[in-house]
Amino acid sequence: MHKRDLAFDLLQKAYDLQMRGDLEAAINLYKRSIQILPTAEAHTFLGWTYSFQRRYKEAIRECMKAIEADPEFGNPYNDIGAYLIEDGRHDEAIPYLRQALAATRYEAYHYPHYNLGRVYEKKGMWREAAAEYLEALRIQPDFSEASRCLSRLQAMSN
Repeated sequence: MHKRDLAFDLLQKAYDLQMRGDLEAAINLYKRSIQILPTAEAHTFLGWTYSFQRRYKEAIRECMKAIEADPEFGNPYNDIGAYLIEDGRHDEAIPYLRQALAATRYEAYHYPHYNLGRVYEKKGMWREAAAEYLEALRIQPDFSEASRCLSRLQAMSN
């Protein structure tokens, strides 16, 4: 088995463990994958696993490594923004969320729009928040979190 195949296989197994809630086993497999072949994806998913444990500093550190590995991969920028929001550091999240929107290798642009909406809502910037939630829903019409947030804002304005 080639290095790349082995690293990808470990990444898949780690993800499966993570989704089943076995976070420590997932962390160990992500780290093994990174030892074999450090990729932006493996660092991002390791960070995501740390975030499940509310280990935001470590999660952000892994996402920074992901960005070093591939600056065009959008996921780690959005994830850093989300972790900063969870840590109450809303203003610091904005540049990362904007970088996620500018990334060329990204398939989930609705997430940074949603997260920007969360930031703007926390800052009392209702129009900006609503615009971001609307954009998230334009991209992903069945995005229930954005729909709930937009409905809440609309109810507040009535």
